[in-house]
Amino acid sequence: MQVALNSKPVQVWRLLRLFVHVLWGMLLATFWLPFLGKKRRDKLVKHWSNTILLILNVKLRVSGAMPPAGTPPAMFVSNHISWLDVWLVNSLLSPRFVAKSEVRSWPFIGWLSKQGGVIFIQRARKQDTLRVSGEAIQVLADGDSLCVFPEGTTTDGSFMVPFRSSLLQAAVDAEVLIRPMALRYPLSDGGVNVDVAYWSDITLWESMLAMVKQPEIAAELIFLLPIPTQGKDRRVLARRAESAIAELLRLPVRAALQTPGGQLSAGP
Repeated sequence: MQVALNSKPVQVWRLLRLFVHVLWGMLLATFWLPFLGKKRRDKLVKHWSNTILLILNVKLRVSGAMPPAGTPPAMFVSNHISWLDVWLVNSLLSPRFVAKSEVRSWPFIGWLSKQGGVIFIQRARKQDTLRVSGEAIQVLADGDSLCVFPEGTTTDGSFMVPFRSSLLQAAVDAEVLIRPMALRYPLSDGGVNVDVAYWSDITLWESMLAMVKQPEIAAELIFLLPIPTQGKDRRVLARRAESAIAELLRLPVRAALQTPGGQLSAGP
């Protein structure tokens, strides 16, 4: 489907606003965020994330069993398409996140993520999972919710990758609910907006350019029924959450293959 794109001046204006907003976020994270209580901190994070959506003209539609305020901490799990996913979730929930260690080296965003309490994991090192699981259990015990993307990579939104189960063990050990979320970026004709996806060999800069070109970005975040974890096997929980999300989105689940650029893409 051919969609009219923003003019060059509009694209430059959006990029400039994004850059300024990220710088503002870095200042807040340095001089204000560390001194706020949890409620005010969460409110600030939600406001900052909602401004990101406003700059990119993201129209977010939320449905399903979203937990009300004051609900006990939980582990939110979702399919993963774009760096924008984090700001969608943060605009509603402001949980702690687990992200791949490469994010820490991203310009500006990596530093901001670190200041925001993101737990970084080196996926290539299996022993690092134990460290991250320990941190995740402590986060949940301290009363904060956690959000993980068990695919371990991003897709273009037209398929899913099998969920990895290792990080879900923290939810089992902490005896908290797993709350699956289904995420998609639809086009007006019902297709998938692949220009929002940050995957394969696309650079962060190319992804940002693709977004600012779009007059409007439609996004949907659907909360599925929570899954109890007490006495359950993490692999069973991973398959259950994966199946629930894939069935709701009507997406196939495919094995992932390594590409020359180091990202993961769909295998047969």
